[in-house]
Amino acid sequence: MILPGATLGMIGGGQLGRMFTIAARSMGYQVIILDPDPHSPAGAIADQHIQADYHDHAALDMLGDYCAVVTTETENISLSSLTRVQQHCPVRPAPETIATAQDRLLEKEYLDEHDFPTVAFYSIQTAEDLKEAMDEFEGPGVLKVAQPRFPGQGQHAVSTFEEALEAFQDMDETPCVLEERVFVARRLSVILARSISGDIASYPVSENEYIRGTLDLSLAPARIDDETADNALEMACDLADELDYCGVLAVELFLTDEGELLVNTVAPRPHNSGHFTVDACTTSQFDQQVRTLCGLPPGDTQLLLPVAMVNLMGDLWTNGTPHWKEVFNESRALLHLYGKRDARPGRKMGHINCLDDDVESALEMAKSLRTRLAP
Repeated sequence: MILPGATLGMIGGGQLGRMFTIAARSMGYQVIILDPDPHSPAGAIADQHIQADYHDHAALDMLGDYCAVVTTETENISLSSLTRVQQHCPVRPAPETIATAQDRLLEKEYLDEHDFPTVAFYSIQTAEDLKEAMDEFEGPGVLKVAQPRFPGQGQHAVSTFEEALEAFQDMDETPCVLEERVFVARRLSVILARSISGDIASYPVSENEYIRGTLDLSLAPARIDDETADNALEMACDLADELDYCGVLAVELFLTDEGELLVNTVAPRPHNSGHFTVDACTTSQFDQQVRTLCGLPPGDTQLLLPVAMVNLMGDLWTNGTPHWKEVFNESRALLHLYGKRDARPGRKMGHINCLDDDVESALEMAKSLRTRLAP
């Protein structure tokens, strides 16, 4: 076990790194952030900020030498960087697991090989691959870049080969995955924590709504029946066991109109759809990240009250500073801002957790608040 007083390392300094740092320092750990941004939200509150590129060998060696254990904020850290740090100290989750999650095709192939249900998919390396795949599809599809830099990036809905080819060319004919487009009744996610010894603690299934590929809001508990919730939790836990995972894992799922659960994607880290845990659960996903990173058992995941989490995007600042007093006038609304200097359209600037006695009331509060915040 790595106990308070030790130094923990985080590669990546955005909002997830910031919330990890808050949790770790509250629990008595020191934190070093490695991130190239001089205004890194996490670096601003960490004990030390190593301002360097994620491929900088000297910086990676320094991080590994100073820290008892290291983790990442994002799955988009190269395997070579992770294995270099691993020469100095443990890296959790395992670098190989993080590398699989970087590539949508590798991820889909892994899920398929281990009998986790997914949408039908095809590897697209060339225009000829695309033609063959579209010929086999009987309906519309979604063309996705295999290695996106950010979640939700590089996705195009396509119905014909001509549309698919245009999208493929717009993405510079980068390797892609073509997925069958299914009719989705609910988009769900399971956030869980798995310890080194294999103990798992999972949060209630959350229900998510997206706008243009970016998470807009999450509800917990999800508005699904108990059997579906149990099946989603079982599927996510089985996947964590199959991976021999250590850390916080987010498993995003589709619930189809026919009641079938399909694994959409996996994130080897805390997830935007788990931000509700910070205020609505006994132990937050970031507390769990610290605990599992340090070889400690997961904490309790009880949902204390139904909750709606709503993202605050940079668009909200278009006409000036949001009316924050509206949030503070709600006794069960809790504001989290990420310390980012520049508000840009599409940039995640913060979120609000709205707690209430039932999830519909929480959702109504969240939607009303966001409207009232606009200047």
